[in-house]
Amino acid sequence: MTSPVTLDRREGPYGEVVLRRRDAEDGSTHYEIIANGTFLMDTSDGRSERLLVDAAMDALPEQRRPGASVLIGGLGVGFSLAHAAADPRWGRIAVAEREEAIIDWHRQGPLAGVSGAALADPRTVILHTDLVEYVRTSPDTYDALCLDIDNGPDWTVTEDNESLYSAEGLAACAARLKPGGILAVWSAQPSADFEGSLRNAGFSGVRTEEIPVARGVPDVVHLAVRPAGSPA
Repeated sequence: MTSPVTLDRREGPYGEVVLRRRDAEDGSTHYEIIANGTFLMDTSDGRSERLLVDAAMDALPEQRRPGASVLIGGLGVGFSLAHAAADPRWGRIAVAEREEAIIDWHRQGPLAGVSGAALADPRTVILHTDLVEYVRTSPDTYDALCLDIDNGPDWTVTEDNESLYSAEGLAACAARLKPGGILAVWSAQPSADFEGSLRNAGFSGVRTEEIPVARGVPDVVHLAVRPAGSPA
């Protein structure tokens, strides 16, 4: 990989976000997003993001899969959205993204190459909103929530995001799910503490799927089910 080239840098209400480009020796080009100095994700490998969406769909009962609704948080480099839109079983596909810059990079910038077709899909809705606030205040409910706004429950991009993984935040996530709905949370490393938090919040079927990486511990997707009989 060549040294990164900064394409855009913006200061927003949540700090600085940066879009960078790297060129590989094989001639391919990759883009990466940096938030407040922390690497979030890049376009070199979308296995984790695709597994996040597939794991949520696979965890739904077969009879609920056709037309299932999903909330994706956030937009990132667009792999999760693009993969969801490529699956005809998903119905409404809502994406919560709080950074206007990231939305712009998809609509008018280099990341349109990843998400252009998905953004044009009539099932797709982009919500320019903070995910944490949205899950606490919205009346909308979904069959699945696929969350990828941090490097994991133990490594958040901003302090405000920590509340999403608290008892109150998980209760809000449960309220956005239909009974029997699936919560899927991406993480750069497994978290036994977060599994415990999910169980304490009343979720059932808590489990962790690993995604092998070239070096270090595997990426994971934490999965949990909102019990059919639990209150909204």
